Amino acid sequence: MNNTFKDLRFKIFKSGNPLFLYIGINVILFLVVAIIGIFVFLSGSNLSFKSWLFEYVALPASFAQLPERFYTIFTYMFFHTDIFHILFNMLGLYWFGNIFMNFLQSRQFHFVYIAGGIFGGLFAVAFLNIFPVFADSLSNVNIVGASAAVMAIIFAAATLVPNYTIMLLFFGEVKIKWIALVYFILDFLSIGSLNVGGSLAHIGGAILGFVYIKSLQNGSDWSKIFERKPKLRVVKNEQPIKKPTFKGVSQTEIDEILDKISTSGYDKLTATEKEKLFKASKD
Repeated sequence: MNNTFKDLRFKIFKSGNPLFLYIGINVILFLVVAIIGIFVFLSGSNLSFKSWLFEYVALPASFAQLPERFYTIFTYMFFHTDIFHILFNMLGLYWFGNIFMNFLQSRQFHFVYIAGGIFGGLFAVAFLNIFPVFADSLSNVNIVGASAAVMAIIFAAATLVPNYTIMLLFFGEVKIKWIALVYFILDFLSIGSLNVGGSLAHIGGAILGFVYIKSLQNGSDWSKIFERKPKLRVVKNEQPIKKPTFKGVSQTEIDEILDKISTSGYDKLTATEKEKLFKASKD
């Protein structure tokens, strides 16, 4: 048992894989909140611990509440309302996160997840405050859950390799671009539902994931804000400077392969091109 906990702790916090890190943090926080809630219930208290906690960590829809709860634009994406809420979010994150990590780097995963969650939350709050139909209920609406961040990962993967297929029960092999599209349509149709804040956050996250990959394909990698700057040092080198490569694969080759994926799909790559892309993703 002790070895099991050590293995889990290593995989979550020390393996360097952001997919396991975010799944681990979300699950740990969910379990902690659930266990404390059980003890509060058994004590006979009328207090709902989860409702009380969400007053502090959930993102408020009202602009008036944001100045004193500004930090919730980050905290809201790590808490969930119930077991099914976190289950489907983490399954989506695991499936599409693995696809994402097959082609891109950890730094890019961190950026898309965090930026997707933040933009999704801000998008939902802005939308709810712009349209008068939501004005009377704003003070009672709080947004919570990792769905916006997960949707950013889903749409990033679906935009990068739209024709990548996964096996679904009852449906067989399905291209991930169709799965992402169904997610988006369902969220759009749910704008009039009770969970309008969550649906809008999902849409915002999807937009961030899509736009990030399009920007990346055009040569602009926003995730470089997370890149550590090397310390400046003077090196005497008489040899000509060579262009950086990714484990034997040049940046030009990678750009050409990504362009081909964008226009023709991952399935159209040759075995050699897939091997080059795989090597570059492990850099």
